[in-house]
Amino acid sequence: MEYITVREAAEKWNISERLVQKYCVQERIRGAKKLGRSWVIPVNAIKPRDARRPEDLASSHRVKRHALQSNGLMPLMNTAFEPGHCKEHIMYMADGPEKSIAAAEYYYFSGQPEKAVKSSEALLGSADRDIRLSAHLIYTYANLSVGNIFDAKRSLSELRSMLENTAEQNPEMRASLSFIMAAAAVLLHLPVPEEMPSLKEHLYFLPTGLRMFALYVSAHYSYLQKKYEKSLGIVEATLAMQHEIYPIPTIYLHLVAVMNYMSLKDKEKATEHLMAAWRIAQPDDLIEGFGEHHGLLGGMLEAVIKPEYPEDFKRIIAITYRFSAGWRKVHNPYTGHDVADNLTTTEFAIAMLAARGWTNKEISTHLEISLNTVKSHIASAFQKLGITQRSELKQFMLK
Repeated sequence: MEYITVREAAEKWNISERLVQKYCVQERIRGAKKLGRSWVIPVNAIKPRDARRPEDLASSHRVKRHALQSNGLMPLMNTAFEPGHCKEHIMYMADGPEKSIAAAEYYYFSGQPEKAVKSSEALLGSADRDIRLSAHLIYTYANLSVGNIFDAKRSLSELRSMLENTAEQNPEMRASLSFIMAAAAVLLHLPVPEEMPSLKEHLYFLPTGLRMFALYVSAHYSYLQKKYEKSLGIVEATLAMQHEIYPIPTIYLHLVAVMNYMSLKDKEKATEHLMAAWRIAQPDDLIEGFGEHHGLLGGMLEAVIKPEYPEDFKRIIAITYRFSAGWRKVHNPYTGHDVADNLTTTEFAIAMLAARGWTNKEISTHLEISLNTVKSHIASAFQKLGITQRSELKQFMLK
């Protein structure tokens, strides 16, 4: 990587050397590092926004504007920002519960569940209903990854109890509850509560970023019903209509597109969407979604991400193991399904493809591994699951 000096950066960005040094100390310049008493900066580094300048003040206030629009409901998810500037946007937020929730969101979506648990736990009793709902959603999912299943279930039950009294609530409150419960139920592949307000009917009351994530939830639900074309229609329409990049919902929309295209055996389209998600996620390390969706991505992480980004792939797989272990402990007892919990991620990916009707040759070509390797992984999966036929795989795969 090529570097430039503080002086060269100051001239390039038309600011003082002192301000460049300040940005370096504050870790606001991605990739900057100290050599002795001096700093060096990547030649392609982006100039940080300066909230003292009017034009940048307006940009930094975007976080507050989106957060106020949602009254604190998942403010980071509801923020449009350039990839690589996630921490910067959180830093610009006014101190308070919204900023704390945004930080908890960042910890969760960047694969730091312990920090997410700690940050969200402090806000579970917030007087602000949207802060409280957000805290419970993050707390539920983060606890799955750290193995605190009791706390995850307890928080999920608390969300359900909040839902019981929605009839007399105003439309905005019902929209918030509908959004949170749909995200909690659908993404855990649990039955949607009968008393839950229709998410579709309440989209109007959600701000842009949350509306996009709500549409991802709807697309995911359609995928689970094997309505792949309908799911893709929701994804493509949502992505086409966005005027700004809302990184978190956009990543998840692209990932559900990958799931659908792999079910339709269109690897080229699946690759396009996977890389679109990766380009948005990588600059801010927002890799949690890749780990969450691993089993549904049809081996795409092994085929596309692993060869080019082996270290990132290892971290994603670590997230997969942690999240899926907790996920099964909630999903399997609740639904009566028995999603496999003793397969390696590679065995699971291959078994998922086999359960979807892929031949050994198709799997071999897709993952760029030998036919014998595919057969070996399938044989190992059969032995671990105690089955002898491919048709029996479906009962152990994600539904």
